[in-house]
Amino acid sequence: MRYISTRGHSPDISTRGQAPARDFADVLLAGLAEDGGLFMPETWPHFSPADWRALRGLPYADVAARVMQPFVGGAIPFEVLQGICRDAYAGFGHPAVAPLVQLETGLFTQELFHGPTLAFKDMAMQVLGRLFDHVLAQRDKRVTIVGATSGDTGSAAIEACAGRDRVDIMILHPHGRTSEVQRRQMTTVLAPNVGNIAVQGTFDDCQDLVKALFADAGFRDEVRLSAVNSINWARIAAQIPYYVASALALGAPDREVAFSVPTGNFGNVLAAWVARRMGLPVARLVVGSNRNDILARFLAANDMSMQPVEPSLSPSMDIQVSSNFERLLFELLDRDADLTRQTMLDFRRTGRMTVAAPVWHHARTLFHGFRLDDPGTEAEIRRLHAACGYLADPHSAVGIAAARALPAGGGVPTVAMATAHPAKFPDAMEIATGHRPALPPRMADLFGREERFSVLPNDLGAIEAAVRALVGRNRV
Repeated sequence: MRYISTRGHSPDISTRGQAPARDFADVLLAGLAEDGGLFMPETWPHFSPADWRALRGLPYADVAARVMQPFVGGAIPFEVLQGICRDAYAGFGHPAVAPLVQLETGLFTQELFHGPTLAFKDMAMQVLGRLFDHVLAQRDKRVTIVGATSGDTGSAAIEACAGRDRVDIMILHPHGRTSEVQRRQMTTVLAPNVGNIAVQGTFDDCQDLVKALFADAGFRDEVRLSAVNSINWARIAAQIPYYVASALALGAPDREVAFSVPTGNFGNVLAAWVARRMGLPVARLVVGSNRNDILARFLAANDMSMQPVEPSLSPSMDIQVSSNFERLLFELLDRDADLTRQTMLDFRRTGRMTVAAPVWHHARTLFHGFRLDDPGTEAEIRRLHAACGYLADPHSAVGIAAARALPAGGGVPTVAMATAHPAKFPDAMEIATGHRPALPPRMADLFGREERFSVLPNDLGAIEAAVRALVGRNRV
């Protein structure tokens, strides 16, 4: 399997025109293409109904390895990939890894929060940390990972990379715009290869800073920069398997399923779209948004216009620039990388994306948007708790409400993705239900642990200096 960028002039380069095609291992280490585009598979693998049926009954880790294998290709032997997946999921807190819970007739939730940091990001990040270990050891190299987080990616990335010999990791989060649990999960990991920066700005500012670091070719080479957030294709590849697992449990490929996904950066729901592109019978994909509803507005009225980011009960979705939408745009534009590049440049320049009506209508055949504000989120948390005793965190509540508002119909079951443990948002849960969920015993002392992070301005020079300091400390 070869990978191309979303901004190239021909099928053999990146999506923005300057990055050569490469294999999975190179894409893993590169993260973002040199031209600012995002890597995409040169072709899409396809599973037949018989291929899907052959996955029924397998442990989750084995399903993950088999679903990821076509994307990994010859870069990593299958036996190694399978071992990585088995090791990655061995420590999860539920034997099914990502169990299904039925909420009502035809509506299920898939719990993706049984990993070490209690969020769906662990599903991919535990695999990525081990993939980095394998590839870097094979090549005798070291990398510096820099990532932006709106809440959960950072802690999952740090958990996956802390203490690893060949990786330094620096995570940027928006100062004061994550929950206290989310922040402490990042800032109380005191491993020498871990750094945390609270940026005085929004998540979009953090994301822009990371992209600017990658765009600085000299700095990128100097510190051997890499990424683990969802701009890295390997993250998307490692998220596809849980959609496959839940669909198989509900009768696929002999029965259609629908998915409802709370999302801000579009990576999680993009993985569901990829599963559909691979042949999984997905009848409907619902995109759940909070008050920062750029994706819902686009799908409802072709209004992809940036507005100020507003803090909400679901901070991981407080995003206006959804990076992974570029990957979908590339596909919607028939892989015209020149047009993708120009559309994205115009979007960042004007704050509004202009998409031709046929392209927008095509997007609406694939995705359906849904918006839920904070009062609606509280009401859904309260309703679920009263109706069936289920505690859904604010993000998961958005996804469940979206599934109820936009049902698949025709007897097709809908799976709403539960993306975080309710204990990560205890204040919101207590206000909505009167119940304050406790953290698991392994995290019971979280609020007493020492924190270590820097508060820095939204300034590229200051961020580069902090990354250099981290790298210099560990490479002497």
